[in-house]
Amino acid sequence: MSTPKRHPYLDHPGPIPFAHRGGAADGLENTVAQFRRAVGLGYRYIETDVHLTADGKLVAFHDDTLDRVTDGAGRIADLPWSQVRQARVAGSEPVPLFEELLETFPGVRWNVDLKTEPTLRPFLELVERTDSWGRVCVGSFSEARVLRAQRLAGPRLATSFGTRGVLNLRLRSWGLPAAVRRSAVAAQVPESQSGVPVVDHRFVRAAHAHGLQVHVWTINEPDRMHRLLDLGVDGIMTDHIDTLREVMQDRGVWV
Repeated sequence: MSTPKRHPYLDHPGPIPFAHRGGAADGLENTVAQFRRAVGLGYRYIETDVHLTADGKLVAFHDDTLDRVTDGAGRIADLPWSQVRQARVAGSEPVPLFEELLETFPGVRWNVDLKTEPTLRPFLELVERTDSWGRVCVGSFSEARVLRAQRLAGPRLATSFGTRGVLNLRLRSWGLPAAVRRSAVAAQVPESQSGVPVVDHRFVRAAHAHGLQVHVWTINEPDRMHRLLDLGVDGIMTDHIDTLREVMQDRGVWV
């Protein structure tokens, strides 16, 4: 089986440490302040999410609504940017535009969860306009959304699997027949799902045999980090960015 050409997004020596929402454990998830702290610790891969405001602005934010983590309220899709920009995460930090993040952190690569279908085309247009193809990897639980992104952008765009792609790879790891999409660059998966292990030696071997990396989310305990690195995973996403840095430093794989 031939190995597909390595996408520039994956140009990193050794396992990739991802700061999940910049390091959500600090309470300032998906903010410039939190991303800056992660970068200051040495992170060059950051996971974030995007939503589209009512007037077409792409914002880095996880939830559909502002209510949980900001002093604002309402569905982002129903609000104009002029209102969303007034909200403060943890009462102090503004919600950033994704374009602002590309400009502010030119050395960072972004793992982006497209949370809704309307985000797709504006996101790809932004990546085209800023020539950021080597700096983004698109993921979504929706396999159809990821496939549409891939069809629209072609091999310039790095993508991970949606739910169906992960299931097919899991089936292949058990020796069962299933189609594995070769246009993806990674399987980004939980360690287990509903109590059923997802990531084990067979899963990692099957992914690598198809030229795919394995990135695991969201891992916050040192013993789990060590176990996954022992299995040979290619990346770990964490809310606890200090902890992952220490584990990887102890193992001599922090770059």
